[in-house]
Amino acid sequence: MDATLRSYIRKIKMDQIITTYCHLHDNRVIVNDRLIFYQENIVKFADLLKSVYKQEQITYPKFYKMDILSKLGFIAAELVLKDNKLEGYLPEDVGVVMSNSSSSLDTDIAHNETIRDRSSYFPSPSVFVYTLPNIVIGEVCIRHKIKGENAFLISETFSSNLLFSYVNELFANGRVKACLCGWVEVMGNTSDAMVALVENTGRDLQASVTGFKPLQFNVDNLNLIMTRN
Repeated sequence: MDATLRSYIRKIKMDQIITTYCHLHDNRVIVNDRLIFYQENIVKFADLLKSVYKQEQITYPKFYKMDILSKLGFIAAELVLKDNKLEGYLPEDVGVVMSNSSSSLDTDIAHNETIRDRSSYFPSPSVFVYTLPNIVIGEVCIRHKIKGENAFLISETFSSNLLFSYVNELFANGRVKACLCGWVEVMGNTSDAMVALVENTGRDLQASVTGFKPLQFNVDNLNLIMTRN
């Protein structure tokens, strides 16, 4: 085998692919290009998340105690990993990298309401605990026993370049062998989540069981799945 062919094979083996993804927005949930849930006239976004939780028969009582941001990230990750488990990976080989534009501001505002009036000062510990965006990652990691690298990135809008660069660096340095990554944003009436599972090409055949053809992990495909309806 000549050097050129060996180099090509080495490159292919180190390429990463998106094996599963979920996009939750506009009262609909898309998993691997399939619409699995849609409900009109949703008054509260929390009601949509509860409906998806029940439809998918998820059993995790702590879900009801989470803030909206954590519920959104939790549901998206749950749907990504439902048919594409992390079997075969050590807990420390799996990473989680999320991003949004508002951090935990939606929950911060709710917390501020509990402490603004000094005459009826009664901060809620159950609200305060979610006043950090990386709590979303913590909830996902606890649920799926993930112990690898994690980060929560903040950008003004969804940045596929930022997300790709960070996750690609983790793979290149051998810090992860699989990574959940995406965008989880909640602010007032605005809610949007896209979470993808990125793996090395060796997991391609397992992912194909879901009927979804894996996508090359790159900026263009992150943008593609973020805009699919």
